[in-house]
Amino acid sequence: MSKHNALRMFGRSGNPALSDATFRKEGAAIGKVMTLQGTVNKTGILLALLVICAFYTWNIFFQTGNPAAVMPLALGGAIGGLIFALITIFKKTWAGITAPIYAGLEGLFLGGISAIFEAQYPGIVIQATGLTLGTLASLLLLYKMGIIKPTENFRLMIVSATMGIGVLYLISFVMNMFGSTGIGFIHSNGLFGIGFSLFVVAIAALNLVLDFDFIEEGAEKGAPKYMEWYGAFGLLVTLIWLYLEILRLLAKLQGRRN
Repeated sequence: MSKHNALRMFGRSGNPALSDATFRKEGAAIGKVMTLQGTVNKTGILLALLVICAFYTWNIFFQTGNPAAVMPLALGGAIGGLIFALITIFKKTWAGITAPIYAGLEGLFLGGISAIFEAQYPGIVIQATGLTLGTLASLLLLYKMGIIKPTENFRLMIVSATMGIGVLYLISFVMNMFGSTGIGFIHSNGLFGIGFSLFVVAIAALNLVLDFDFIEEGAEKGAPKYMEWYGAFGLLVTLIWLYLEILRLLAKLQGRRN
């Protein structure tokens, strides 16, 4: 199978929200069109909603000091977020409604999970947040300067690696459901486990470059205005994944010290 055919089959982005045909299927807009600035504004709105809802569950945890107090909200946020993510992917025209709901639900999930990590490893959340935002800013700068270019080989490498990571996580999840410990090195704080987390963080970060490219492509092709919300949603999905992987990596590193 040629590289071109492989990319056509699996998509040019590791982010399932921004597949190869995402903008092509929507076609050019007749009225208002998607713009880069509009997508940036929508991304800011989604991030604000996520942070507000995350602070809510975070505050509940530290007021009660009881993980059980936030687990229903965190679990509900995770499941609800998945549902609304799927709705957004399959009904892009609804993105202006479903994407903000997704951001809020994911905020509830991230706030609860982050608080639990913070209680165990003080200072880890601010480190993970700083590294996530720093990675976003750095890669955006490198992309705009043309230092990192999403070539066909680059896309194929990132998409293949992302799919491989997804398969490993899925296998581990299924094994856990049947009482197994899953794939040990995924959660291990040994050298191999840390190396795996570093690799996953790198792939998650490089997916941002593909997201930038797809959003820029949508703006250049005059995609419909609602695709600003959809592009912002796709970028948020990658940022959440990157944050969680950085949080996991930092926890492994601190676990080795203790």
